[in-house]
Amino acid sequence: MSVNIVVVGSVAYDTLATPKGRREKALGGSASYFSTVASYFTKPGLVGAVGEDFKPEYIEFLTKRNVDMSGLEKLPGKTFHWSGSYSDDFGDATTHATELNVFEHFSPKLPSHFRTAPFLFLANIHPQLQIKVIQDVQKPRLIALDTMNLWINISLPQLKEAIKLVDILFVNRQEAAMLSGEKKLANAIHKLLQMGPKRLVIKMGELGAMTATETDRFFVPAFPCPEITDPTGAGDSFAGGFMGWIAKTGDLSENNFRKAMILGTVMGSITVENFSLDSYHTLSQDEIMERYSQVLDMIRVV
Repeated sequence: MSVNIVVVGSVAYDTLATPKGRREKALGGSASYFSTVASYFTKPGLVGAVGEDFKPEYIEFLTKRNVDMSGLEKLPGKTFHWSGSYSDDFGDATTHATELNVFEHFSPKLPSHFRTAPFLFLANIHPQLQIKVIQDVQKPRLIALDTMNLWINISLPQLKEAIKLVDILFVNRQEAAMLSGEKKLANAIHKLLQMGPKRLVIKMGELGAMTATETDRFFVPAFPCPEITDPTGAGDSFAGGFMGWIAKTGDLSENNFRKAMILGTVMGSITVENFSLDSYHTLSQDEIMERYSQVLDMIRVV
């Protein structure tokens, strides 16, 4: 099966503490979360970089999930390592250390068969690298881009240039306000769409998520998880479910994007119930569709 969607982003170690426990050097990184989740719907290809210390069992896990790892570079040095903690309310993580290591000089190199993939997801790497990847691919049907407050603060001109080139922009509520300069969500949506993307996906954490175009709005509430263990990677998991479904179906209708929003919500909720990507060692398609039905019931009008 050829690669249907390519993700370019980080593959990392996460050392973290939450009210449910502590993990040392768990598998992390935006590309790891995205590709693992997307693999439940389609064939993803991963582009990233790790150091000589990267655990072979993590590569084996991703390979078993049918992720094409030919875009992962193994470089001299150590793997990107983030450490942080969450308070009792599982709010924003407190970062204790960020060691970029080999990721500091990461320059994406796409294998030739990745360049013709019909779908592309650019995780929150430097916008100049996102532009480089866009210039390196051959007219995909859909390009989506994620970003973060760091790039809004230090690389705004390059970020705006990258946003002009994509179809979908993923941001959270705070990033939407920062990037647009607008406090009201309706005004922020209008400003962000003027920057070039045809569609926005705005993640709102425990409240849910929204997608918006010039003519349509759709909101999905968050799935009420009774037990949260580790919120790390929830946003990348949401994107993996959303984009994985779109890549699987190839259907770019408004109705199908709404289905993708529900599946993104489902996958994000599954991720947070365990540390790292532990949920995906045993998760079945039936469990995904059962939760999909539960979310559908939450928003259905009888």
